[in-house]
Order: sequence, then C-alpha cells, then structure tokens
Amino acid sequence: MKIATYNVNSLRSRLHIVLPWLMKNAPDFFCMQETKVEDARFPAGEFAALGYEVTYRGNKQYNGVSIASREKPQKVSFGLPDEPTDPDRLVAAQFGDLTLINVYVPQGQEVDRPQFAYKLAWLARLKKYLENNHKNGRKLILCGDFNVAPDSIDVHDPKRILGHVSFNPEVWAAYEDVLSWGLVDVFRKHHPGEAGQYTFFDYRVRDSVGRNLGWRVDHILATPAWADASRECTVDLPTRLETKPSDHVVLYARWEES
Repeated sequence: MKIATYNVNSLRSRLHIVLPWLMKNAPDFFCMQETKVEDARFPAGEFAALGYEVTYRGNKQYNGVSIASREKPQKVSFGLPDEPTDPDRLVAAQFGDLTLINVYVPQGQEVDRPQFAYKLAWLARLKKYLENNHKNGRKLILCGDFNVAPDSIDVHDPKRILGHVSFNPEVWAAYEDVLSWGLVDVFRKHHPGEAGQYTFFDYRVRDSVGRNLGWRVDHILATPAWADASRECTVDLPTRLETKPSDHVVLYARWEES
C-alpha cells in the first residue's frame, strides 16, 4: 500500500504533474492540499479516468483539501468539530480499518499577528479532535502540509530561520503536542538524523532546489504499530523540478500489508 501527500498549490495548475505521477506510481491514496479550486470546478473526471474516487472541499483562491483513493471511502468528514470548522483544511476518510486524515495547517504569516495565534490554536484543536474522535491504538494516518519544520535538520539554515512562524519553540511545542496523542513521523523512522531532505522550496529563493535551500514541512504521521509496519518514506524531489511546479514536492510512504 502506498500513501502520498502533495501540496499542489493550485490543482488545476498542477494536473500536468499530478496525473502522470498517479499513472506512474499508482498510489492507493493521494492526499492534496491547497487545491485552490471551488467544488463545482474540481477536475473529478480526470481522476476517475485513472480509477480514483475523489473527495474534496475547497474554494477558488485559498486552501482546499482532497483525497484521491482507489476505493470509495465508507465515511467522510470535513473540518474540525468546533468553530471555525475550516472544512477546506481537513478531510478525514474511513477505508475499512484505516482512518486517513489529510490536513492543511494554517501558515501563520508573522509571529506577532493574529494568524500565528490562530495556527497554534488550530494545532491544539487538532489534538483535541484526535482525542475526542479517534483511538490511538487503531490504524490511522495523519498527513499533509503542517507548516512546521520540527527540527534543526529540517531546514537549510536553522540559525537564520529560527523565529519563523514554521520554525520556533512555540510551534514546535504545538506540533509535538499533536504527536503526543500517539503518532510517529514515518519519514524520520526511515531517515533518523538525516539532514538535507526537504519538501518545500520557496519560489522566491534563487535556484532553491539546486542549492538545496529547503524546509521539511510536509509530513506523514502514523499510529505506532502502523508506523512500524511501513517500509519506506521518500521525498520525490523530481516533482519540484517539473515545468511550472508547486513549491512543494510529493512525499510518499509504502506499506507491505500481511
């Protein structure tokens, strides 16, 4: 089984990357963030032609989440249970005994702005949502763009970047609190202590990919037993080298089910 996550930064602008990737790699689940497309214009037909069911919620300019899956989910929900629900930032789907949750965590803008406080509160609400709606002994995957680089090896210049909304003690603590519910970083399980592997490369930085000036802010998290069963977790850097790419890469993990 293969699960992938990708901040597409406008799905309709990245179909030339997404559809060939699906054809080549055939993941069972493909989670997307920042789809930036209203539901009426979501390109569901293109996914159906490749054998994928799609669940989605979005709007024209901001946010948007979607899961493409080989099988139809038994249950789907959008958003957090309390206000503001942010249905275009979280989608949860049930596939047999697997719960798959795809999130796009607020970026935060600046640490002295209300948006950063909202980001910290959003992560706390995510933890509460897990506590109240899921059991951490079950098979559960939480993935997406968390807008958090958890460690100094997850950014290219930790001294300079320290204090950014995605790299500071407050956001680390909020992210770790989510993990404390009972989740394992699947990428770190397979690449412990390995620096220089990133999932985001800023468009504004000259030759950011060639110079490897990136951030690891996209994550695949799993309940412990399910994380132990994983066989790999890989950053697909070529997806950032395509023509007109997203500023993120595809991150995918693979399991061999018994």
